[in-house]
Amino acid sequence: MKILLIVQAIVSILLVVVILMQNRGEGLGVIGGDFSGSYHTKRGFEKFLTRSTVVLAVLFMGIAIATVKIGS
Repeated sequence: MKILLIVQAIVSILLVVVILMQNRGEGLGVIGGDFSGSYHTKRGFEKFLTRSTVVLAVLFMGIAIATVKIGS
């Protein structure tokens, strides 16, 4: 049980770091009308960050469900 909580804490920290590393360039500028309108495909490191976010989020949810199931 303790190992799951430790792994979940590590995964959550990694998830926050990966999310913060993603930079779209749009941000809140869209609200002020500063939208360039250009679209681009994800390449290289940006694609890695996106896939890492999905994997870490699924892993986090899986660990959270497992912790609840084991704890009850």
